[in-house]
Amino acid sequence: MEHDALDAGEARYELVISVDARRSGQYSDADKPRMRERIYRVLETAFAQAGVGRGAVHTEDRGDGVLVSVPGRIAVTRLLGLWMVEVHENLREENRSLLVPLGLRVAMHVGPVRHDSRGISGRAVDLTCRLADSSVARQLLDRERADLVLAVSDSLYVDVVSAGGKFIEPERFSPARLALKEGEVSAWFHLPGRPAPDIGAIGPEEPAAPEEPSGPAAAPADGPDTAPSTAAAAPERARDDEDRGAPARYTARGDLSVHQHNVYQQPVHIGRVTGDSPRKD
Repeated sequence: MEHDALDAGEARYELVISVDARRSGQYSDADKPRMRERIYRVLETAFAQAGVGRGAVHTEDRGDGVLVSVPGRIAVTRLLGLWMVEVHENLREENRSLLVPLGLRVAMHVGPVRHDSRGISGRAVDLTCRLADSSVARQLLDRERADLVLAVSDSLYVDVVSAGGKFIEPERFSPARLALKEGEVSAWFHLPGRPAPDIGAIGPEEPAAPEEPSGPAAAPADGPDTAPSTAAAAPERARDDEDRGAPARYTARGDLSVHQHNVYQQPVHIGRVTGDSPRKD
């Protein structure tokens, strides 16, 4: 504990996992507690089945999902492999009794994470949340009528997924380019139990309007290398990418630290840390 106190506020390289429920806004106030209960049951049972103790992971509630960070002493391959298999199976079991199945978007990335008394923060957290909230993840889940979609960062794919392992099949992942506010990033998408998804069949997300008006001769706000910001240019760019055999690009709207489709609209410190004592007002 003394060591943890000394390290407070310092960045630690951890696996960040963001879990979001599909179309959570369509649940009534009466149904949302049951939805949340199912999410936690699916995830916590999977952690136990994968041999990861509850006290070994940091968990934050996000209303319609969960934000998790896992310390480096726990193998990333165990989370990418066995844990994801158990999440998928547990989710399928939950959905057998539901008229409207619960769908989950899961994203993973390894990077520097800072802990404080309210939770975790950092670019690694931002990126993971944006991958889970991306248009590609949303459209794959709907188009394929899947229970679960997994998105991983390019670095995680290259460093871990590409080497394969128990329950990790790199050939079942497909790449896509996502246009974030800070620039374009690559990500890889996987539907557990299925072949590599056809990302090219997904239409690009309609770009967001500029934050401030600009004249005809003004340079793009994010710099000359940023993808065009007009709705007409996005489909054309996607067709050009497809002709060149490159992964299609998609625009993710909003700041990284804002979870647009959640009831929360503040920067990353969202929700509470489960298991902590309630904070005094």
